[in-house]
Amino acid sequence: MTAVCINQAELPPVESIHYSLQASPPPLWCYIEQALEQLPPILRLMVLMSQTFHWSETRIAAYLQAEGEAISPAAVKIKLVQGYHLLENALPDDIRAIYLPDDKSLRSEDSQEMDRASGVIPIL
Repeated sequence: MTAVCINQAELPPVESIHYSLQASPPPLWCYIEQALEQLPPILRLMVLMSQTFHWSETRIAAYLQAEGEAISPAAVKIKLVQGYHLLENALPDDIRAIYLPDDKSLRSEDSQEMDRASGVIPIL
């Protein structure tokens, strides 16, 4: 019965899959996609620009300003920290325990440093 279900499953075309199995285990990727869908649109966009394209806060702010958003690089940095917190919180506890142990995080080193400087207690 399981083989029948697997054979009938509709899979996305290979061209639409944009991740490296070596970089992200498939279960983590699936849960991150689900968690991203729960983020508010502006935070999701900022997190994706930062993580996918490796854009700086200044570049993200410039892009958003060109799109009509009134936001500074400092505000982008704060929003990114919020987005990473929300993203991590949206992941199930077991997934965080397996893939994001205490010394790892989805957030950048800068975000973690900003947390320490501002007194924010890290989630992980």
